[in-house]
Amino acid sequence: MEFNVKHGTLETIKTGCLVVTLSEAKTLTGPVMTLDNACNGQISAAIKHGDISGKAGQTLMLFGLPGIAAQRVLVIGRGKDEELGDRALRKLVQKIAATLKEGGATDALLTLPALAVKGRDIYARTRLLVETLRESLYQFDQFKSQKATPSRLKKCLLWSDDKAEASALNLAIRHGQAISDGTDLTRTLGNLPGNICTPTYLAKEAKALGKQHKELEIEVLEEKDMKALGMGSLLSVSAGSAEPAKLIRFSYQGGKAKDKPHMLVGKGITFDTGGISLKPAAAMDEMKYDMCGAASVFGVVKAVVSMQLPINLVCLVVAAENMPSGTATKPGDIVTSMSGQTIEVLNTDAEGRLVLCDALTYAERFKPASVVDIATLTGACVVALGAHTTGLLGNNDALIEQLLAAGQQADDRAWQLPLFDEYQEQLDSPFADIANIGGPKAGTITAACFLSRFTKAYPWAHLDIAGTAWTSGGKDKGATGRPVPLLTQYMLNQVKA
Repeated sequence: MEFNVKHGTLETIKTGCLVVTLSEAKTLTGPVMTLDNACNGQISAAIKHGDISGKAGQTLMLFGLPGIAAQRVLVIGRGKDEELGDRALRKLVQKIAATLKEGGATDALLTLPALAVKGRDIYARTRLLVETLRESLYQFDQFKSQKATPSRLKKCLLWSDDKAEASALNLAIRHGQAISDGTDLTRTLGNLPGNICTPTYLAKEAKALGKQHKELEIEVLEEKDMKALGMGSLLSVSAGSAEPAKLIRFSYQGGKAKDKPHMLVGKGITFDTGGISLKPAAAMDEMKYDMCGAASVFGVVKAVVSMQLPINLVCLVVAAENMPSGTATKPGDIVTSMSGQTIEVLNTDAEGRLVLCDALTYAERFKPASVVDIATLTGACVVALGAHTTGLLGNNDALIEQLLAAGQQADDRAWQLPLFDEYQEQLDSPFADIANIGGPKAGTITAACFLSRFTKAYPWAHLDIAGTAWTSGGKDKGATGRPVPLLTQYMLNQVKA
């Protein structure tokens, strides 16, 4: 989808479809009033005859209006006559996207940047518009013999009557497109089946991304390298699989040489059976999404490099498959992590923390300014926060606040959970330094407590995306691409700082 900025007199602009909004009060103001005046009141006549009331999401398509150069005019209700919130704006854009996808226009002009949105300036509301439209047009049908009918819509113009807003609009488009490209990549990697998207596949995709962007340095550690580093915890997870684990490093040097890098660490369990602690069969197919933390790292890397942000970024993707077999780790086994801490594996389905802890120890060598790990880590987080909000924990208040703020800015929100010392006691083991589970209570918190034992050398935060990384069941099942917008906004904010 191509986006551009357009200024000028609305009624004289040639386009396949010109989109304006109408409030429930039916008071014609702004762009819809301009068009109504140009076509001698045909829009207000349609309102008078009850064709549209302005109720949120209601649409009216008008063709060949006199005095208007656009082939079609789409009038869409925006609800009550007050400032929109983020959710209302998203729903409005989603409805527009659905209408345009089914129509015949190959290009459209949207007047939505003129709408007031609570807490959002012209840049922020336009970027949210771009990202939502792109999200609505995403399709994943590469394994279907009957492909989905592609949308005829190829070009979208964003209109403003104030030329002084051009630079903000263009920046919003550039950032929104880059974030959407990263989100699309994350969704596609997440949606791939486990027989295709293996640790080896992720390593190949990382190298391909490195070839596309010369600013990226890619390194892939093999199991022999991890063994030499003492990553016994990580390797205990891949022990039951025929697929070898990979530790993938992305390095982007956009800032000054002396600047400490920010780091992302993504959990990439490309399929999670639970290992010997086997999961129930129902919905186990969705465990291909257990690598969505890793997929989000790919997406953020793509977005940051596309925007050429002047920061230093190092990202680690720890990829493995968790399978039951004669060589698999058993409940009760004790493994030694790269940090030297020993771990009693009480449940092999709590494997994400086992791979992450060695990657977090490995992260120390890069002397990072901050480290954020992203993982579909606990079902308990889904119980606590549902599918709308990402869980957030960490050892640094400033970092936590920055991530919370970035989530609000990107409309990709997180919520902080406590990491009190009292919870650490649930991980006590009579046989090793630490157990890999802390019992049935506060599962999200004790999982983060486990990771905190390996992150004392730097500011660290943990994003549990078990509820937000994908949509379960039904025809809408699929990866969401979260938290790419949150994390990319965090990187944008580091540039400003």
